Amino acid sequence: MADNSHEIKIVCIEDDPEMIDLVKLILTRKGYLVTGATGGREGLAIISQVLPDLVLLDLMMPDMDGWEVFQQLRANDQTKHIPVIVVTAKAQSIDKVLGLHIAKVDDYITKPFGPSELLSSVLRVLGEAGIKAEEAS
Repeated sequence: MADNSHEIKIVCIEDDPEMIDLVKLILTRKGYLVTGATGGREGLAIISQVLPDLVLLDLMMPDMDGWEVFQQLRANDQTKHIPVIVVTAKAQSIDKVLGLHIAKVDDYITKPFGPSELLSSVLRVLGEAGIKAEEAS
């Protein structure tokens, strides 16, 4: 990988370790630095330490649901600017409308998803920074 003065850091909060591994596989191949968290509380702790450029957030988790995590991110001055992509099995239209238009998440992907869908969402949300990271890989 070329010298990248700012490696794009992504935190993936997902209760399924296999899904975290899949996301890591897809995104690290494109030059992103991905840290996984298997629950909402762990995810919030990692986010406060890492201050990532992007959060991938599952909605249905046993310890704290994704909407609660999202609300805490938005309520914190250090994290309220971090873009969030919801990655969930909740595929009904109403869930997507609530996420994108009511809660104002940056994007919403339903499982199962393909690598190109995840990558295009990340690039769309990160804009120029995401393209530079991919080109550097």
